Amino acid sequence: MNEELKHRFYISTDKSKLDIAMIHNFLCSSYWAENIPLEILEKSIRNSLCFGLYEDHQQVGFARVITDYATSALLKDVFILEPYRGQGLGKWFVQYILEYPELQDVPRWLLGTKDAHGLYRRYGFKNLTEPEKMMMRLHPHADQH
Repeated sequence: MNEELKHRFYISTDKSKLDIAMIHNFLCSSYWAENIPLEILEKSIRNSLCFGLYEDHQQVGFARVITDYATSALLKDVFILEPYRGQGLGKWFVQYILEYPELQDVPRWLLGTKDAHGLYRRYGFKNLTEPEKMMMRLHPHADQH
């Protein structure tokens, strides 16, 4: 990403800057959090390390990390709004998150993606080497987001 573009944008972990309505609107139409209730989104934000990508005061991207800051981290809900794609912002955003000082000692990162494998591979993510060791539990009475 060129330096001029970088000077127009900034990244913040200040949750008070987050545009919850914009985030909710985007995630409601995403394949991974379709129709997520606002209350669930707000709870997930409260309990995660969140990153906002901004142009001036307008939020144009979002991501969150679920982590204990010591042993593992799960990268979730990463997106850049459509008009801002194709400029290198996604790469810069992911790199910033992975280089975030408080997360440097975390040895194990996970994420789920349907269509962005190429983006994440450049940062060391790869397919699970032993997926048979990973398990999941779906709550029988709740929508899965």
